[in-house]
Amino acid sequence: MADQVRFELVSPERLELATDVEMVVVPGVEGDFGVLPGHMPLISTIRPGVIAVFRDGKVAERIFVEGGFAEVTPESCTVLAEHAKPVADLDQGKAAQAVQDAKEDVEDAKDDESRQEASKVLEIAEARLAAAAEPSPY
Repeated sequence: MADQVRFELVSPERLELATDVEMVVVPGVEGDFGVLPGHMPLISTIRPGVIAVFRDGKVAERIFVEGGFAEVTPESCTVLAEHAKPVADLDQGKAAQAVQDAKEDVEDAKDDESRQEASKVLEIAEARLAAAAEPSPY
């Protein structure tokens, strides 16, 4: 359909979602970007955050991703995510504990490489907590 864009979300485990949508908003590393039919082609790295899928003029699905890549064409948006989970399935308590654990790991890191790795885990944990705690901004 001319008023729809094909959206596919792929994780290492499986094809998570393949559907036609009005719009999808993706958490790019330089900021969120919306994809509508006719979007100019691009490839972007994505940061940990929430993908919002729009149908019937509103957000129909919110999916947390830990990062990955997005490829956009005028007809489609394909996201290759490291990990994907519906926001509704996130546990706020577990997410808060993961943030605390990750902060301790950053503090306890013995070298730059360990600190960098722990900081990446902390970034993901903080994004997961924000997704679990906040209602959709859309």
